[in-house]
Amino acid sequence: MDAKPFAAGREADVFALGDDRVLRRYRNGTDVAREAEVMEYVGGLGFPVPRVYAAQGADLVMERLDGPTLAQAALTGELSIPDGVAILTDLLRRLHDLPPRGGGSAGSSADTIVHLDLHPENVLLTRRGPVVIDWCNAGDGVSDLDTALSALILAQVAIGSIEHPLVDGAGIMVDLFLELAPGDPVRLLDEAAVFRRRQLTMSPDEVAMIGAAVARVRDAALPRT
Repeated sequence: MDAKPFAAGREADVFALGDDRVLRRYRNGTDVAREAEVMEYVGGLGFPVPRVYAAQGADLVMERLDGPTLAQAALTGELSIPDGVAILTDLLRRLHDLPPRGGGSAGSSADTIVHLDLHPENVLLTRRGPVVIDWCNAGDGVSDLDTALSALILAQVAIGSIEHPLVDGAGIMVDLFLELAPGDPVRLLDEAAVFRRRQLTMSPDEVAMIGAAVARVRDAALPRT
């Protein structure tokens, strides 16, 4: 294993294991078993995820994928913003077409599998097409909450509360996303805001601006109502 990670996110580091596999390790020791189970479940139903080879403790060994993130491709002009949003909303639609692992049992509000962090940095554009990564929040859930979270994250970038080079295009992304997104992206927007405020990776400044991001989504969604 490489002594240093070749990639890092807010919660985990990624190490190369040869040419075809990577190890992602959570810094806080988060157990990856549930994440791996969800990935294997949706992958078995044909949804594009990295193949999982092993999961133990905080370590997840997966297929190594080459290609830019959707965000990187939009920044370089390799992908237009409308095409990027179309890919993102199509992935949400395909994911929400899947049944929950619990089978939609009586008494459960879950209607599908939800990712709860599906945004342009978590989509890789590979030779086999777009692939969704970072499934740590995923599980059975309500599709409209998933869609609301994607809209809210885009809005956080658009208003500058999350620093990202895509800030200039993020406002357009929010507007297009709300036009194309599956379900109702504002029905559970308040619940999405509560979920985001509880994320331990969010800085106090980012949390303080979630209300402004919610307002940005609502303003953009007005023509839909």
